[in-house]
Amino acid sequence: MAGPLDGVRVLDLTSVVMGPFATCMLADLGADVIKVEPPGGEVMRKSGPMRNADMGHFYLSINRNKRSVVLDLKQPGARDALLRMARDCDVLVYNIRPQAMERLGLGYDAVREANPRLLYVGAYGFSQNGPYAARPAYDDLIQGMCGIPWLSQQAGADQPRYAPMVLVDRMVGLQLCNAITTALFHRERSGRGQRVDVPMFEGMLSLVLGEHLAGRQFEPAVGPAGYQRSLARDRRPYRTRDGWLCVMVYNDKQWRSFFAAIGRGAQFDADSRFHTQNSRLTNIDHVYGYLSDVLATRSSDEWLQLFERADIPAARMYDVEDMLADEHVQATGFVREVAHPSEGTLRMTAIPTEWSETAPAHRRHAPRTGEHTCEVLRECGFGEDEIETLVQTGAASQAGP
Repeated sequence: MAGPLDGVRVLDLTSVVMGPFATCMLADLGADVIKVEPPGGEVMRKSGPMRNADMGHFYLSINRNKRSVVLDLKQPGARDALLRMARDCDVLVYNIRPQAMERLGLGYDAVREANPRLLYVGAYGFSQNGPYAARPAYDDLIQGMCGIPWLSQQAGADQPRYAPMVLVDRMVGLQLCNAITTALFHRERSGRGQRVDVPMFEGMLSLVLGEHLAGRQFEPAVGPAGYQRSLARDRRPYRTRDGWLCVMVYNDKQWRSFFAAIGRGAQFDADSRFHTQNSRLTNIDHVYGYLSDVLATRSSDEWLQLFERADIPAARMYDVEDMLADEHVQATGFVREVAHPSEGTLRMTAIPTEWSETAPAHRRHAPRTGEHTCEVLRECGFGEDEIETLVQTGAASQAGP
């Protein structure tokens, strides 16, 4: 058994980041994920850097443990082949708009007729119950609509900025993976398939508003929106005499220890702005500004030694090279070198969960475009003549050597 989802088969019609990130987690956990791509492969294959065409770094990082099948779903033969494949699958997941799936003849009713036990899972921009149902959506757009650039400016950035990573796709991808595994659990109990929708806007909005409704959570409001600690302008890495440190002086015990460690033990009781959690939150700009000023007076090594003695959480600010060189990362082997048959040696992160039983594993390399087309069609009961017809008509294609 290779992971807790061994035996689950997923028909993966997703592309770009959100869907492939979610299905990569399912594949890492043991599911047989069949990645269905259009002729030429999905778009993230083109995103460099890369060693070989259509094997970009981002694609490689979120498509391991999958098999690739190429079908031109605009052709009736490919659409019929997909519905036939769906009979042997547990999940079909897609991330184009539902209207496009209907136009392809792959809406929920058509797929449910092929396999009533199938979980039909869509991940796209907006809930289908509102006026934005047919809108396209991308990570940057949803970040903007969920206030992330605005929050960055509220926290002190001179201009609004998106988070410097593909944040929404990954966060909602986690929700998508969770929805699929939960739906599988329900089906094991009930025997029934169902449709599940995972909209990006609502998924990200739940995270942002869960933190930043703040005083507006109450009706009538008891204060403004925005969680004060997250928006404090000095909530950031602190400059020391020779570098940058990330420090978390948070609860009463830690603040008492901090003042004692810097030789100002009486200040915690003397200054009401530090007395309680709520008073520190009310005066958060002063509190973090004070911390910023004090940390600038000593070196990073001095502070790390002091914080270790005082049992105050602290760490150096890392760049990517620091992450790779970190002693803990090296000791756990979390970033490791793996051999890819066409791309050579790759540096990959390990699966980030640890299991006493059914441990997940890195079983397959990220596939070349259509590498497993014929293999998967055979498993789904297609004869050699049928496969040859699909290939000759362009409805399907197989990767060359």
